[in-house]
Amino acid sequence: MCAAPSRAGRERYVRVFEACDEDKKGYLSREDFKVAVVMLFGYKPSKVEVDSVMALVQQKNSGVLLEEFLKLMSTKKAAQLHHSEIRQIFTAFDMQYRGFLTLEDFKRAFNSIAPKLPERIIVEAFREVDQDSDGHVSFKEFESAMNYGQNEVSQLHFA
Repeated sequence: MCAAPSRAGRERYVRVFEACDEDKKGYLSREDFKVAVVMLFGYKPSKVEVDSVMALVQQKNSGVLLEEFLKLMSTKKAAQLHHSEIRQIFTAFDMQYRGFLTLEDFKRAFNSIAPKLPERIIVEAFREVDQDSDGHVSFKEFESAMNYGQNEVSQLHFA
């Protein structure tokens, strides 16, 4: 599920790559890569995130080459958009703005999108998503349910 970057996205990724490859070696070192992620996504990547990328690319190269960088950043952007969409759905279900969903929230949402769905199915779905059985579905539980069944190797790995 690696989406190709838009033309503007690709150009931005190339500009960041070139800016971070200050000595024009043709690849990004570990430190260069960290700076690039900060420039593009506004956060410093964790050691684990950087380690996984470096382990992936250093089998063949000294660092992250441009084409690998483009794939990595496109995948990362797609994952970020997916997370944002899940947050929007959760917020739409959470009409009381409590930060969690109740069974009543589930019923109201399902009744508007699938009015003929039997209530027992909605209750089963709620119980399945409410992993800790506290009667509330947190965003984390909701996100986990929305991602269930997808390949979750890592948000950074690419095909």
